[in-house]
Amino acid sequence: MDVLLIGSGGREHALAWRLAASEFCEALYCAPGNAGVAECAEIVPIALEDIDGLTRFAAEKNVDLVVVGPEAPLVAGVADRMREKGIAVFGPSASAARLEGSKSFTKELCTKYNIPTARYGRFTDAAAARKYIEDADFRMVVKADGLAAGKGVIIPESREEAIAAAEDMLSGSFGEAGASVVVEEFLDGEEVSYFALADGDFVLPLSSAQDHKRAYDGDKGPNTGGMGAYSPARPGIFPPELEREVMETIILPTVRGMKEEGCPFTGVLYAGLMIVDGKPYLIEYNCRFGDPECQPLMMRMQGDLLEVLLAAAQGRLRDVEGKVSWSDEAALCVVMAANGYPGAYAKGTPIGDLSAADSVPGVKIFHAGTALGPDRGLVSNGGRVLGVTARAETVEQAQKQAYEAVDKIDWQDGFCRRDIGWRAS
Repeated sequence: MDVLLIGSGGREHALAWRLAASEFCEALYCAPGNAGVAECAEIVPIALEDIDGLTRFAAEKNVDLVVVGPEAPLVAGVADRMREKGIAVFGPSASAARLEGSKSFTKELCTKYNIPTARYGRFTDAAAARKYIEDADFRMVVKADGLAAGKGVIIPESREEAIAAAEDMLSGSFGEAGASVVVEEFLDGEEVSYFALADGDFVLPLSSAQDHKRAYDGDKGPNTGGMGAYSPARPGIFPPELEREVMETIILPTVRGMKEEGCPFTGVLYAGLMIVDGKPYLIEYNCRFGDPECQPLMMRMQGDLLEVLLAAAQGRLRDVEGKVSWSDEAALCVVMAANGYPGAYAKGTPIGDLSAADSVPGVKIFHAGTALGPDRGLVSNGGRVLGVTARAETVEQAQKQAYEAVDKIDWQDGFCRRDIGWRAS
């Protein structure tokens, strides 16, 4: 089979690594990819937003499956365009991708299908948002309704800050993403990420993870796209019986609801959950694998990823139900980011030979924001640059191995958190 993978981050390197290992994979293309992905796929210089170019390439190469990594092309309709050309694609339609592209759509779906979530209000008018905030008897979170590159969530410390955040979003600071805002109840608990595949009808549960969003140790500093993750979530907070409850009360009702609404969901459902007093609540949906959650998931997954994703794309996920299992070992990813991230940072800074770090037992380094410099040496090309990922018997052991590898990397212009996995320690 010939496969086109769309994306350029650490998630895509992890997916490419597993897809290339499939016995069914004959050719693997990645657009636009990165320096690490180039080790296991042919790089195609087509931008994520070039839907016409991506579709044309897939048709010209007669690819058998397109796998879409990031959310923006899905919300823009790349899966619809591929399907119009008769190309199998793993990823939801633009209509179904509203689960991530519109927080108010997801909230309304939760209300209609009795999916547990936080109380909320949606607003396009600043005065109405202000009144809701002033009248609310709970602490609030203010969110831009649309895609905001992981930066459209504000957790205010006071009503005044909440009002200011809502007014700022509605004034245009987040562009179209903030044309409407969702003000919801702040749930105080522990976050868990849960993943499942869907083919529009059947659902195949995958596994869980926990990530670290703040930039600095101790969960301090600004929110980021993710500074590290481990899988599975710690058993004390997410035991098997709670996983079953998530499937029964959140995932399955969502898939049934999407079908009822005329936009069946095909792809990966990434449920951002808050566990409050042992009960799961849906905070948000993503319609793709998380980054950096995908990296430890791919390290733990047992089975042929290509076979499973193709089955989902073709509406026959039930046929591969018994072909996915998970290692009992834990996996942990430490993200190395450019100094200054998530604010301004430099690109093109040199990264020394990674071979010593890659040789640490149980470690795999996934590239995110990397490129080859003029002298063909590795350089940084983004905010989050490397995902140093380890698999071991326990989270603590995986943590030790990952940081051993981190300490062997020669990159003077990067940093990482030193406490990834602290919840499970």
